Amino acid sequence: MERTIAAISTAMSTSGIGIVRISGEEAMEVISRIYRSKGGKKDIKKVSTHTIHYGYIYDGEELIDEVLVMIMKAPRTFTGEDTVEIDCHGGVFAMKRVLETVLKNGAGIAEPGEFTKRAFLNGRLDLSQAEAVIDVINAQNEYALKSSMEQLKGSLMRSVKEIRSHLIYHIAYIESALDDPEHISLDGYPQQLLEIVENEHREICNLLKTADDGKIIREGIKTVILGKPNAGKSSLLNLLVGENRAIVTDIAGTTRDILEEYINLHGVTLRMIDTAGIRETQDIVEKIGVEKAREIAKDADLILYVVDSSTPLDENDEEIIQMLSDKKAIVLYNKTDLASAVDMETLQKKTGHTIIPVSAVEETGIRELEEEIKNLFFSGNLSFNDEVYITNARHKEALEEAKKSLELVKNSIEMCMPEDFFSIDLMSAYESLGRIIGEEVGEDLVNEIFSKFCMGK
Repeated sequence: MERTIAAISTAMSTSGIGIVRISGEEAMEVISRIYRSKGGKKDIKKVSTHTIHYGYIYDGEELIDEVLVMIMKAPRTFTGEDTVEIDCHGGVFAMKRVLETVLKNGAGIAEPGEFTKRAFLNGRLDLSQAEAVIDVINAQNEYALKSSMEQLKGSLMRSVKEIRSHLIYHIAYIESALDDPEHISLDGYPQQLLEIVENEHREICNLLKTADDGKIIREGIKTVILGKPNAGKSSLLNLLVGENRAIVTDIAGTTRDILEEYINLHGVTLRMIDTAGIRETQDIVEKIGVEKAREIAKDADLILYVVDSSTPLDENDEEIIQMLSDKKAIVLYNKTDLASAVDMETLQKKTGHTIIPVSAVEETGIRELEEEIKNLFFSGNLSFNDEVYITNARHKEALEEAKKSLELVKNSIEMCMPEDFFSIDLMSAYESLGRIIGEEVGEDLVNEIFSKFCMGK
């Protein structure tokens, strides 16, 4: 925290503009040593905060680049420190030369995530907001971006702090009563506390209910396409992706390995996985592909079972139908452009899942498939106006621990245990929730979280 840091904050690739960021107590000194205004007279240390200045970066007497320099003085900055951003030309060499000049004149290279880490340590962000920064950067769809932005604005922090404020009040009340029983009575208090604990337990459970949706929002729906050879799986993948990613032939067993693509569906990411056709085979390579398909289907969020409606069901179809049990699945009644050999009503009874007629050749049924996927996972709607979505595994784990601690408090009350038992488990819940916002975390965890950030952020 004592050193002044600098890094390139834009991608290291040829672009119209690049940004070199400087933060720390010596930021203004560093920029004053290398910046010259167009007229060569302006002392950039004396300019007003939150202003932009046109000029040049010099390394000694060598002109490095023509730039815009943004001056932002503490505390109204992202890190809470004096901050300078140099907008230079976006060539890789140009950005590196500007950074080298900054480092030569008093700054040290920033570690990954160090700017955001300083914002956290200086109280500009809580830990959940800091983690939302990297989620915004990594967002792959509309919902992931909205969820991350809501968390960045403090939606999770507010929910957690409200629960913690109720808990700490009652922790303090119990401790005060135990220290001064003559003036603070605990008569009838356990029942009053039980009501509070049940309410906060309910709030935590409501947050945990969003974790499955949150995981899908962040990581996408792991969607595995299953079917016997030549059912049309690869044609369906190509149609959904919008390009010929999978090889399509009339030869059974063409697809032998796992092929993975990401598509965006109504703001949600689908991680589409095409697999080898399920059948018994003596071909060693194809056999490995079939085993991979069976294995990957076990961990799928969604299975798309592609049925070749032009050929009768066989033992391979029966195996796939068994794999659909206890899974979210949609049955795609494919090749509807050909004469039917499979009865849809019979198929529906066998699988117990929604049947959607599709034709990869005629490109029909895709809109119905998209709507069914959205309804299957999100009841047709996702809203970010009021609801907090738990998208971080660390947050989910902390909430689970807080939930268990409150359940212990409830058990202690029901068993008429001494009040100090209540206080111990209430404090455990309070501390678990504190880990979410960074009030109960160690230095090692903080370092681990920010090490996953990109350079310059």
